[in-house]
Amino acid sequence: MREALFIKQNSERWKQYENLQTKDPDELAEYFIAITDDLAYAKTFYPQSKTIAYLNKIATGFHQSIYKNKKENSNRFILFWKYELPQLFKKHHKEILYSFIFFVAFLLIGVVSAKYDKAFVRLIMGDEYVNMTNENIAKGDPFGVYKGQDSLSMFFMIASNNLYITVVCYLLGIFCSVGTVLSLFKNGIMLGAFEYFFFSKGFGMESILVIWIHGTLEISCIIIAGGAGLVFGNSILFPKTYKRFTSFKKGAIEGMKITLGILPIIVIAAIFESFVTRHTEMPIWLSISILLGSLLFIIWYVIIYPIRLTRNPNNSPYINAI
Repeated sequence: MREALFIKQNSERWKQYENLQTKDPDELAEYFIAITDDLAYAKTFYPQSKTIAYLNKIATGFHQSIYKNKKENSNRFILFWKYELPQLFKKHHKEILYSFIFFVAFLLIGVVSAKYDKAFVRLIMGDEYVNMTNENIAKGDPFGVYKGQDSLSMFFMIASNNLYITVVCYLLGIFCSVGTVLSLFKNGIMLGAFEYFFFSKGFGMESILVIWIHGTLEISCIIIAGGAGLVFGNSILFPKTYKRFTSFKKGAIEGMKITLGILPIIVIAAIFESFVTRHTEMPIWLSISILLGSLLFIIWYVIIYPIRLTRNPNNSPYINAI
């Protein structure tokens, strides 16, 4: 590659590096690796170029910052959920939106398939689950499945299963995003068939008031994990101005942070499903309050708060690094 083209492709990123004011050691290390890759390339192919001195200056600055900020901030976890995670949401709103669109499309496919193929629900949900639910409906307790075991055992089973689904949805992004889309397909189809089954039995509204007490947070996290998987996969497909391996590492780290950040929400959803959803006799106003409260929290924390945060850079120590 000619030096002029090398500079043209990377100059904008180098200027961003010069103006960074982050104290986050993970971000500093990431940018330090990227700039040293560029420096090594320049030394190899343009040994007499002034570009080497320029890149070396930037690399030295990162190196000094890393050691200056080596001691971890005692409030690291608080800062992560207050600033870093919301700004990652904002940066990757597009991927999260794509994940949402994929999921809704697959959900609708599940609904339509269940409507026109009577065997589809059994194919997706399994004969045992369908037969058990039909028996519960006959007993006058259509959502009796949530009362089938003690709350604590149910919590550990559900939490571990949903954490697994969420992490796998992200990790499958390594297959150039295709794996993540297939995971969204599986979960979307299942939810569509599941909801249609209850609507077809005349329990549609009841299913919303009962199941979505925990489902609002749970499904939202699966969609966000899908967005994280797309961040991971797209970093391989579309490296932009980064070298492909550098882009891969960056996408993997950012997707991982998003996924780890939503795991506590998954646990809260499991608490709802194990300890709250089983109370199908609860007042409608209470059910709606929990459901809407969960939905408003997701909208605020994933969409509204990140937008407001990035509009005021002085509020966050991470704004210049994301």
